[in-house]
Amino acid sequence: MIRGIGIDVVQVSRMQSWLDRPELLHRFFHPSEVELVQRRGRAAVLSLSARFAAKEAFGKALGTGLRTLALREICVTNDALGKPELLLEGSALDALKRAGGDRVFLSLTHEQDNAIAMIVIEGNG
Repeated sequence: MIRGIGIDVVQVSRMQSWLDRPELLHRFFHPSEVELVQRRGRAAVLSLSARFAAKEAFGKALGTGLRTLALREICVTNDALGKPELLLEGSALDALKRAGGDRVFLSLTHEQDNAIAMIVIEGNG
């Protein structure tokens, strides 16, 4: 059963300055995400933007927004084939459980000026 759907778009140019501000990266991104973004070179800003959009979309899918979540506890990663996945810890995992969710589906895309993420939360019952 679908428990929530969220979508978000981030303007890539807005995130460009974040690459030069480590305090923002470490405040809003999981350490694994920061490490990945720093290795991406020219594609770093696209990766950063898509990951931030995923966090926003997750809050929308929960129906609560981000106000009760620590964004560092939401980690966008990729499986061996490159499929994006959301790994949740702490407050983010608790929020998913409170929403009746036990599985999260994530889709990401980015093109020049925009990065978009869509989240579907699924749960039994």
